[in-house]
Amino acid sequence: MRKFLVFLFLIIYPSIPIAHMAHYNKYNKLEMEIFRNGELIGYNYYFFTKKGDETIVTNQIKFSVKLLGATIFKIEGYGEERYLKDQLISYNSKTQQNNKEKFVSLLLNNDAAKFDIKGSSFNGEASTDSVIGNWWNHKILQADSQISPISGSVKKQVVTFIREEKINLYGKIYKVDYFTLKSKDMSIPQDKRLNFNIWYDKKNSRILKVSYSRMGDWEYRLKNFE
Repeated sequence: MRKFLVFLFLIIYPSIPIAHMAHYNKYNKLEMEIFRNGELIGYNYYFFTKKGDETIVTNQIKFSVKLLGATIFKIEGYGEERYLKDQLISYNSKTQQNNKEKFVSLLLNNDAAKFDIKGSSFNGEASTDSVIGNWWNHKILQADSQISPISGSVKKQVVTFIREEKINLYGKIYKVDYFTLKSKDMSIPQDKRLNFNIWYDKKNSRILKVSYSRMGDWEYRLKNFE
């Protein structure tokens, strides 16, 4: 059954472009709200700037988890992806996670046809087919691996189409395709694995909602776009 679903995904989605930045020319901003156990705790915003053949996607994220009024976990970060036409050419981010500073510096190495990465948890190379693991980018549904936008770690992934659904998001009904995205290497410690549910609006090529469970039930919901 699993092989059939993967096969069905390839039949339905052969035309999701690996390079697709032109699709985002109509956007200036995507706003996602972050919920934990049903409570709004923060935001994840993406801003799009076009300069000729170059597109810059900036990412702002901020949330905090509280227990009995005291903050026990918080993240605040900023990242910038640069694309020349459809090719990612650089990515840089800085993130404050509690008292730890995390970072990523990625550059396209044209000679080696690889990404060179220096990150707080990984230094090395990655395939240019890898994507930055941010939720604005529907290319994540076809990629074989993703690069952590916070630490630079690279993880192989398996994406599986489950079914078509209808979801209610901020009072509006959407027809979506539901996927799971999981780590290919299941020997990775559970708290480090990729394990996401993704609801994708195929008509508009937008990821509308992402959920996962890790020290609570989390959801990222697309609230606004302009």
